[in-house]
Amino acid sequence: MILLSASGLFRTLLIIAVVFVLLRVIGRFMIAKRNIDEHNQAARDRNAEEELKRKAAENYGKTTISKVSKYKKSDGNFVDFEEIKDD
Repeated sequence: MILLSASGLFRTLLIIAVVFVLLRVIGRFMIAKRNIDEHNQAARDRNAEEELKRKAAENYGKTTISKVSKYKKSDGNFVDFEEIKDD
């Protein structure tokens, strides 16, 4: 009877240890994936910033004239202020 409980205890401890090790390994993989994703996002942001700098340097000193459409300009955005006399 003591032998059966000792083997059951050993088996339970072994299962707990395996689960613990698996969780640690999975956690390490998740941390590595997050770090890789952050690195890739930083690289994309850096490339986008360099592209904006390149376009700004390319267009430096150039003048562009853009036509304003009647439909884009709305008179509702202007506020007319009136002076109020205090009596």
